[in-house]
Amino acid sequence: MLRTTLAATVVVASLLAPTAATAETAARAETAARAETGARAETAARAETGGDGIPALTDSRGRVLTLRGWNLADKSHSGDTALSAITEKYLRDMRAKGYNTARLLVFWDDLEPRPGQYSRSYLRKIERILDWAAKYDVKVILDAHQDIFGPAFGSRGVPAWATRTDGLPFTPHPDDWFSEYFEPAVQRAFTHLYEDEDLQRAQARMWRVLADRFADHPAVLGYDPINEPMGEMREGEDLATAARRIERDQITPMYNRIADQIRSVDKDGWIFVEPTPIVGEGVPTGLGRIDDPKVVYAPHFYNGAMEAGGDYDPSARWIENYEAAVTLYPKEYKVPVIVGEWGPLNNSRPNMNRFYREAMASLGRYSSGWTGWEWCYGAGYCAVDAAGAFRPNKELTAEPYAEAVAGTVRSAAYDPAAGVYRLSYDAAGRRGSRVTELSLPPGDWRVTARGAALVLRKDRGRAWILAAPGARVAVTVTRG
Repeated sequence: MLRTTLAATVVVASLLAPTAATAETAARAETAARAETGARAETAARAETGGDGIPALTDSRGRVLTLRGWNLADKSHSGDTALSAITEKYLRDMRAKGYNTARLLVFWDDLEPRPGQYSRSYLRKIERILDWAAKYDVKVILDAHQDIFGPAFGSRGVPAWATRTDGLPFTPHPDDWFSEYFEPAVQRAFTHLYEDEDLQRAQARMWRVLADRFADHPAVLGYDPINEPMGEMREGEDLATAARRIERDQITPMYNRIADQIRSVDKDGWIFVEPTPIVGEGVPTGLGRIDDPKVVYAPHFYNGAMEAGGDYDPSARWIENYEAAVTLYPKEYKVPVIVGEWGPLNNSRPNMNRFYREAMASLGRYSSGWTGWEWCYGAGYCAVDAAGAFRPNKELTAEPYAEAVAGTVRSAAYDPAAGVYRLSYDAAGRRGSRVTELSLPPGDWRVTARGAALVLRKDRGRAWILAAPGARVAVTVTRG
């Protein structure tokens, strides 16, 4: 996760320019429709910023997916106690508030504490969380997380045995941890990870182990090969120039290597590729093409000043600049977008209500969804407090949405002031899936459908729409 402190913010800024049926009935109807031919629905397109056709994320039935959820993180425990802070309650509570996705942080240093020795205990701990996710119908993205590279620098991620610094210095910055990425030893460690053939093989092999173990797990949607990759700046480079070079020449080949290993054991999981964190300041990525048919662009959505605890400044047009920059890559390479992390440190600042409303609207224009930072019970970045109630303004992330649309989406939008969600779509033909799934946040919601469509059930925050093949369907969800 990127929590840029004030000092790092100054550095970045100086470098950048300017309803009678049951759920079982829905399942039987869906099964029957799929068995009719066993084929996928037509691939759906969605209107995007600029109208340039950023593809939608889809499931194995061809339905258009929307992901809404949170990161699940336990950075404090490792070894025998790894992942112990994440309990079944996390998955149950997330689903109860309408979220359908978790980005689960896993750590290479826990998985492979010694070269070639993979922890069976750690794999079982991951599987336990995935089993809870499947129980509550939550999709999971497995994220190989790193902060400041790994334990060699007092953090988590790449094992110490895979950390090479050439003897360069490292000075901790306890009050400005993000600036530790610019320490010579940390920067050199990234270079070795990207360039040393034995480390390339080790990282790819680690991913093959993970994907082989969990490829068939019903909760697993895909894999995020590395969190917020960084690299080594060269003399005379500014941060933006260095980031584009690193993304183009080192991170793109890394993603292709890892994708090849994942595909050797999993043909279906999505691969979520991240740019460097500077994208959060509205800098277009230098990533190249990832040669895989199921790639998702997964940038993070952080503003330096807000991550230092500051307020949202609407006049700075940060959201508009970010959206303009972040949509260039998916438009060029025709891949879906899922924002892997977002959410400011101090949610109670005066302009934060406006921030959340404008951020949600922006994310809805170009992405297939997001996972916020983070689902925990407390203060700071936590989505909810110790009692499970939303922290200030976090409730604005809980909206009605279509989790899966069986057809081509024409429009989808939520009006928070009116409390009305509207979805228009052309239902899939006879060869495709016919059931559309809606997620509803806590509260009293009325669901109606027009156009040869039937609301099968609304219960516990879910509703299902069964539509006649080829029908033009209009769904309205109204609060209260």
